[in-house]
Amino acid sequence: MSIRPVKRLIKAKPTIEGAGVHLRRAFGFGDPSEFDPFLLLDDFRNERPEDYLAGFPWHPHRGMETVTYMLHGKIRHEDSLGNKGELRSGDIQWMTAGSGIIHQEMPMQKDGLMRGFQLWVNLPSESKMMQPRYQDITIADVPEVKIDNQATVKVLAGTFKDAHGPVTDVVSKPTYLDIQVEQETEFIYDLPTNDTSMVYVIGGNGYFDGQKKKLVLDDHLVVFGKGEQIKVTTAKEPVRFLLMSGTPINEPVAWHGPIVMNTREELVNAYDELNKGSFIKHEYKV
Repeated sequence: MSIRPVKRLIKAKPTIEGAGVHLRRAFGFGDPSEFDPFLLLDDFRNERPEDYLAGFPWHPHRGMETVTYMLHGKIRHEDSLGNKGELRSGDIQWMTAGSGIIHQEMPMQKDGLMRGFQLWVNLPSESKMMQPRYQDITIADVPEVKIDNQATVKVLAGTFKDAHGPVTDVVSKPTYLDIQVEQETEFIYDLPTNDTSMVYVIGGNGYFDGQKKKLVLDDHLVVFGKGEQIKVTTAKEPVRFLLMSGTPINEPVAWHGPIVMNTREELVNAYDELNKGSFIKHEYKV
């Protein structure tokens, strides 16, 4: 079995989004081909309420899916069709924008902590204008797999061993795992050779190259080359990371802001409809 090499190592960059939310962007708004079918990953960790309480006011999405995963604090969300809810620590929301939705998200801290992640996943051309839908998943429904005293895996989407993630019917069928590998041990994960695979370190540090050449620290993204396995090795500290893996869509991407289409004409049309008030085509499927 071949161990995947590290193709790129990227440190998350400070970014301001929404109405002034300070966050860290692991990837996004560059050349999307390297991350296909994924588009963006934001890490919104913050201990200063003034840096995030203004939140992400009303904004549109079309042609993609978002998954929000909370570690600490909570997010209140609502959309223009009257759907609303609250994500708390350990909860997940997978939102399929499809033909178009308009929503807002407001992060809040709990016990002085606020941290979560939002991953954007592209939709193939035949699904760009599908009916919008979303899935709210509570922490109680997220399976957790323990491997002796070596690792703990929370299965957010996809499968790990016999555990199936609670997020279902995702068009691109990605794998999304929250993994902690304990100190002085190793973790090996098999995955399809040609899938796009990445990890984002969210705590501690570890080696991801199979040869212990480069120690990867917190808030760094590892983009892997081709291979059959990912090997993670730890030394004096454990490491916690998000693993994302999916089959590339291999289609052209026309992307501006929160709207992701295949052609510039489709993108211009989407913004024209937004300005004319004809953007929403379907109601949410709950």
